[in-house]
Amino acid sequence: MSGDSVYIVFLGAPGAGKGTQAARVAEELNLAHIATGDLFRGAQSLDTELARQAKYYMEKGELVPDEITIQMVLERISAPDCEGGVIFDGFPRNLKQAEALDEALEGQGKTVDKVVYIKVSEEELLKRLSGRWICRNCQTPYHEVNSPPEVRGRCDRCGGELYQRADDTVETVKKRLQVYFSETASLIEYYALRGKLLEVEGEGSVDEVGSRIVESLKEEFARSG
Repeated sequence: MSGDSVYIVFLGAPGAGKGTQAARVAEELNLAHIATGDLFRGAQSLDTELARQAKYYMEKGELVPDEITIQMVLERISAPDCEGGVIFDGFPRNLKQAEALDEALEGQGKTVDKVVYIKVSEEELLKRLSGRWICRNCQTPYHEVNSPPEVRGRCDRCGGELYQRADDTVETVKKRLQVYFSETASLIEYYALRGKLLEVEGEGSVDEVGSRIVESLKEEFARSG
């Protein structure tokens, strides 16, 4: 990879493992990891004008508007730890944010280098997201496929009843995925048209997917000099 700053965007549906992979790859490539979720959580303890604005929407349970999200991200990438480059996780989330990021980077003579899209089939995403059950008593989490309880419907730890949160039912998960795909389709097309999209198979173990991403990125950067 070149000595210049590198800017990589990570895209992936809920359940694709985007956050986990973004953090791992950032560490391996020695880049800053910027997750909008962390920025919003950090805003809770800050007393800047921007943080107060973000907090206002979050306390009402509303999405933070694009304008505020964009400003927070741009403020964050000007920090010293971002000099070598950044992996963006959860941003941009739509076309407007993608265009604003491009414009801001362009103003600094920089650009988004690659966009990693972790591709996972809808069937696998449903399996990952809708299989979660939680103990009513001790809140221990289980998963039908990855970590099932010894006795169906009962907690191994305390024998409590297992229940499924409304967010984790198949119908709710399907709706979440529909919203994601409809919002992200134009984003994927936007980056594909610019020759920046790098699709990576997201099924397999965390290590396998991580290695796949790093190898693909290294190949891409070697090819582009």
